[in-house]
Amino acid sequence: MTTESNPGNHAHGLDGKADIIIIGGGLVGASLAVALKPTGRNVLLVESVNPQSDDQSAHQSNDDERTVALTHSAKLIFSAMGIWKNIQAIQAQPILDIHISNRGHFGQTHLSHKDARINNTKINALGYVVPIKVIGKVLWAQLEKDKNTRIACPAYAQNLRQQRDFCSVEIIHEGKTKRIKSKLVVVADGGRSSLGQQLNHDAQFHHKARATDYAQSAVLSIVTTDRPHNGRAYERFTDEGPLALLPHSTIEDMGDAKCRYALVWTTRRDNVASRMSLSDDEFAASLQDTFGDRAGNFSNPSPRNHYPLKRLTLPDPASGRVIIIGNAAHTVHPVAGQGFNLGLRDVAELAEIIFNLPDSDPENSHRENSGLGDESMINAYTRSRKRDTEMVNKLTHGLIAVFSNDSKTLGFIRNLGLNTIEHCPPAKRFLLKRTMGLAGRQSKLALGIPLSE
Repeated sequence: MTTESNPGNHAHGLDGKADIIIIGGGLVGASLAVALKPTGRNVLLVESVNPQSDDQSAHQSNDDERTVALTHSAKLIFSAMGIWKNIQAIQAQPILDIHISNRGHFGQTHLSHKDARINNTKINALGYVVPIKVIGKVLWAQLEKDKNTRIACPAYAQNLRQQRDFCSVEIIHEGKTKRIKSKLVVVADGGRSSLGQQLNHDAQFHHKARATDYAQSAVLSIVTTDRPHNGRAYERFTDEGPLALLPHSTIEDMGDAKCRYALVWTTRRDNVASRMSLSDDEFAASLQDTFGDRAGNFSNPSPRNHYPLKRLTLPDPASGRVIIIGNAAHTVHPVAGQGFNLGLRDVAELAEIIFNLPDSDPENSHRENSGLGDESMINAYTRSRKRDTEMVNKLTHGLIAVFSNDSKTLGFIRNLGLNTIEHCPPAKRFLLKRTMGLAGRQSKLALGIPLSE
């Protein structure tokens, strides 16, 4: 997409006001913009990277093979937003079950969609594996049609200023800089922008931040195997950390059907360069040696990428009229595949709170006294997201503490824990609810109910 593709929806000649400014048009920021459509609010979405750029550094470039594992909760949110059917029509591989094991030890457990219930109703899948570019394409297609959302892209935000009744941000777009006022600014850029960095160094945020460097990196690839995946995902704990294989797709090779997995291989920081330097055959052989042959024989890995693994948490991700959501507010280890899903639940909760403000009806003319961005609204959001964020943080951090450790005592505890879950239905149901993103209080969208109903 270019800024010329739909001029009526892009921020040519930015005017000086918006109800809500969203900084970051990645998956979380774009999801929020789409989720806000029923509120009738005037939204300005600011994104620095063209989603259809050919630049290899673009986070949604056309050849980007990164995937995300969507929980069942995420599927319900997208369904309530009216876009799940569009995602599914392109590519959404169901995760029917998950096999969890501890390399070199006997401990293992198996989670199946057949054991999962929502209000005593069976579900079709625990989650779905979807290419990031597919979700991005569907979200931006929706934004192109929304008359209440303006898009400044490529554009940059800087120099945030806050007053009692509004805040303002400088937007650099098409070589011009303009200061835009709004009632609420939402930062959803994963900390990429100068504005995110400004907030990170703001005393109101900086003293609250909790950060952990795991001294690990995630190595990513798409690998082919000679056996059907049958919708099964694997989480295998190794000495370096968890290795995840997510069912991706099936391809035809000389008349034979071969299956592909999305690989997320946790690697010690000091071993990343060595692993990344392996040839395709060497990489597949190393993966085979580490994982075993339960998923078949690996071959043809796609070009590898990697990124460092860190934990960042803002216990109170708001200040004044600014809310931080997604990875910019809470970056977690990918061990349980909860990162984007946690950010999407931020989106669902924030959209519902804004929709329920007194003047959410776009025909209401008393918008100046609406409460949008007021202290009560900000506090309602932070309270609503506190428990879920803390639970996911403790779960992912705890798993790494227990499973990325070569202690014999912890090894015994790991095996005992996995086998206990396997043979204890209440423990398995507990884990299933968290795997599907259904633990605790759920927002309206997370229940699959549109905001307008």
